[in-house]
Amino acid sequence: MLRVGLTGGIGAGKSEVSRRFAELGATVIDADLLAREVVGPGTSGLDEVVRHFGTGVLSRRGDLDRASLAARVFHDADERRVLESIIHPRVRTRAAEMERSADPDAVVVHAIPLLVETGQAGSFDVVVVVEASRVERLRRLVRDRAMPQHQAESRIESQASAQQRVEAADVVIDNNGSLDELLAQVDQVWIDLAKRAEVGNLSSGG
Repeated sequence: MLRVGLTGGIGAGKSEVSRRFAELGATVIDADLLAREVVGPGTSGLDEVVRHFGTGVLSRRGDLDRASLAARVFHDADERRVLESIIHPRVRTRAAEMERSADPDAVVVHAIPLLVETGQAGSFDVVVVVEASRVERLRRLVRDRAMPQHQAESRIESQASAQQRVEAADVVIDNNGSLDELLAQVDQVWIDLAKRAEVGNLSSGG
């Protein structure tokens, strides 16, 4: 098994890269999806969120109003740390379960938006970082996600810098161009990852 950490700043294109890796045969474990799962209806995670933040963070249906909660914690570091202490351990536990169920010969890609910020870079065999310029990322957030300019800027500023991510990277994928250009890079990276996985499996007697 080859364990790959995939990350990138908001708007850089990590989701497209993650989708392509899955199409090529990787086992992709998406931390964003797990973060939703562990606070879904009926979970202990949601119960703990409500105990701390109150029922005001629930929608009329009784599930988590993620936008309301995000607005509440974004500018409050203490409240954000509380939320992270509820979500992050559960995400890591679930990710570990999924990894254990993967094929022993698999390339397992952990897509983690805050991989660098949470100090997880050293936990993986390979760290892949998707990068794009600040201008391009802002354009995508405003155009594709209908995010207000000031909110997009704040989200970018709250994350690690491009330099910090690149310093943690074994592989950097440049996503300032077209989708075809991005996918071509991902395909090449996949060839290298698959070779590394094969060599690792052979050396371990797999």
